[in-house]
Parts: sequence; structure tokens; C-alpha cells
Amino acid sequence: MSSTTSSFPERIELSGEGLVLRDWTEADLAAMPELFDHPDIAYWTPIVSPFDEAAGRARLDRDRQLRAEGTAILLAITVDGGAPLGEVMLRRAPEGTELGYAVGPAHRGQGLAVRAVRVMAAYAFDELAAKQVILELEAENSASVAVAVKAGFTLLDVPLIRGEEKGRPFALQTWGLDRP
Repeated sequence: MSSTTSSFPERIELSGEGLVLRDWTEADLAAMPELFDHPDIAYWTPIVSPFDEAAGRARLDRDRQLRAEGTAILLAITVDGGAPLGEVMLRRAPEGTELGYAVGPAHRGQGLAVRAVRVMAAYAFDELAAKQVILELEAENSASVAVAVKAGFTLLDVPLIRGEEKGRPFALQTWGLDRP
């Protein structure tokens, strides 16, 4: 960890936009497969598939490791601090402060991703002094492009990020939201 990167707080709870973003806990492990074991999530995200309770345990352990390193935080998206409906991620990277999200199939269409991205962006601006936050999305992922637009992001004029995940090539666009 470089001297310019400090670790995140051990516990984080963010409220706003009718949501409570909170730390994942062991009590959430049984709910994680319902949220993450879905063809859309397998296709569009790097989240492991199939996703079972053991994958949830590995994800929870990795979340705690990344947070301690000051690299990333993964928070459960909830409406009241209770049952998780999805996840929002903030990752510090050389290219900037990146956000990501996944909403469980049963909870889509409620604006959860848009609202969670806005709350997490506000945290990045206010607490981490980020000048800009980014989303990296495939142009073909129309649901995520709609989230970016509704959350106020604009497509940046930067090269596509090309790679391969789970044996599938991808090309990611970079969307940015500047500090207000």
C-alpha cells in the first residue's frame, strides 16, 4: 500500500436516496446466491458463476481483504439496513475511482443501482476527495448504460478497455462523473 492510499474504515454505512448501503455480514451469506447466481450477472460482471454459499464466503473474505488494503469496498444495497438487494462497489485504481454494482434479479426496476451509484459517488467525493468517479461498461449492456445516464455520468473520450473474462471478450466504455 502506497503512502498516498489509506485503508477504508473498518465499518461503513451510508444512507441516502432512500437506501442504506452497509457492510456485508455472515448473516447475508444465505441471501447472496439469490442475488448473484443469475445468467445476467454471470455474463456482464466478473462475479463467479455458479454462485453458491461458498462463493459468498469467498467474496466476503475478499471484500475484507481489499478493504484492509485500501483498494476496494463492497457494500450491500438495502432500503432499511436489512435484507440485501444487491451490491455496490468502490475501487481505487490507477485510472481513478471506479464504481460498480449488481442488483438481484428480483429487485430490478426500482432504481436501486442508480441510487446506490449516486450515494457511493457522494462518498467518494466527500470522504475520499475524488475529483471524478468512473463506471466501466459494455455498450451492449443497455441496462447499465441507462444507469450511467440516469446517475449523471457522461461517456468519456478515452480508448476502450479490452480484455477477456470467463472466456468471453469484452470492450468497456468509460463513463465519468465529475466532482460537483
